[in-house]
Amino acid sequence: MLGSLGENLTNTMKKLVGMSVIDKKTIKEVVKEIQRALIQSDVNIALVLNLSKKIEKRALEEEPPKGITPREYVITIIYEEMVNLLGREAVGLDINQKPYKILFLGLQGSGKTTTIGKMCRFLQKKGFNPAVVCTDTWRPAAYEQLKQLTEEMQIPLYGDPENKDALDLAKKGLNEFKNKKVIIFDTAGRHKEESDLIAEMDQLDDIIQPTEAILVIDGTIGQQAGEQAKAFSQATDIGSIIITKLDGSAKGGGAMSAVAETGAPIKFIGTGERIDDFELFDPERFISRLLGMGDIRSLIEKAEENIDEDIAEKTMNNMMSGKFSLIDMKNQFDMMGKMGPMQQVLNMIPGLGGKIPKEASKMTEDKIDSFKVMLSSMTREELENPKIIKQSRIQRIARGAGVDESEVRALLKYYNNTKKAMKGFGGRGRLRGSTMNRMMGHFMK
Repeated sequence: MLGSLGENLTNTMKKLVGMSVIDKKTIKEVVKEIQRALIQSDVNIALVLNLSKKIEKRALEEEPPKGITPREYVITIIYEEMVNLLGREAVGLDINQKPYKILFLGLQGSGKTTTIGKMCRFLQKKGFNPAVVCTDTWRPAAYEQLKQLTEEMQIPLYGDPENKDALDLAKKGLNEFKNKKVIIFDTAGRHKEESDLIAEMDQLDDIIQPTEAILVIDGTIGQQAGEQAKAFSQATDIGSIIITKLDGSAKGGGAMSAVAETGAPIKFIGTGERIDDFELFDPERFISRLLGMGDIRSLIEKAEENIDEDIAEKTMNNMMSGKFSLIDMKNQFDMMGKMGPMQQVLNMIPGLGGKIPKEASKMTEDKIDSFKVMLSSMTREELENPKIIKQSRIQRIARGAGVDESEVRALLKYYNNTKKAMKGFGGRGRLRGSTMNRMMGHFMK
């Protein structure tokens, strides 16, 4: 997230934790490293200096509360001041009226249409079935792109590529989905002039009367994001911001801090290319992950959203009773995959963020994907009873999966070791911890 900013800040925190003495020299050293990391991420220099002065002043002058070491208190100060930098608390969608109409706006290339797809998925997970209206008459592929995104999720879409009147499309879309709980309106992206964007919002606003207007801002533009956010927030009282492309941008920190400085509420952030890489923006959780401190709340929410409780319960029961099969292992892999990229999930675990190299987590993902392909090449009988998989079957599975026979044997060895580890465990908490440790230990070799 945010390119190298998270990595640099995490490394700074690790250095701080490893320091035996916390004195004036140490604090100045840490502050300089934070300054360097933020400036490299395009955060405004004046803002960085102001932040570092606050951290240094508090760290040198304040006494740690009882029971907290000076080192722990300095980390707390850094965390608190960085949360303050990003401003407001998390603000979700308060969908309490029907229809709840969301008007999406954004400059061309901001990732608006893709973000609409992500918002639809987010709403589906919350129990809503939104509808989408395409009023973008400028970009030829706009309707087709939305159609592709919405069809995959079975989201109703209204649009007409032959109709070049955006206002007429908005009226017809409203009528088409008048009984829907949530309606999302896509609009044409503009080039550079924020005034054009605001003018379009005014016209569509009169027709749609949106419950909420959301501006999508490309995180790669850095500090320029502040100007867009400022113009938008001055033009509407119901405006909120979504910042996209925060997964690899060197300017992401600049975009976020610039928007936060305007006072415009950042509501959601796009953290990757996957449809699920989209989350409610919570400054506390965000900074916690950025500093390598984990985010257990988000991890639990991800698990609740993506894991099938019945399958998880059945798999657990099979583990406990010694009936663990390759089907159960495949279910485990599938559930892990739904949680998101391995590195992202690991960064949410307190104490683990930043400790496992990206290369290692990528290797783990690749190995799991390879295992899943091999499992897909097996028959139902083989998955239920792995003992029958001998040399001739190994040859067939390897050919079907396009891998060496040694890799099939490695999968079977991993399965047998995992099954062996299940025996003798009486508590579910112990079992989960041990399984995760063994799994990570095996893949990280």
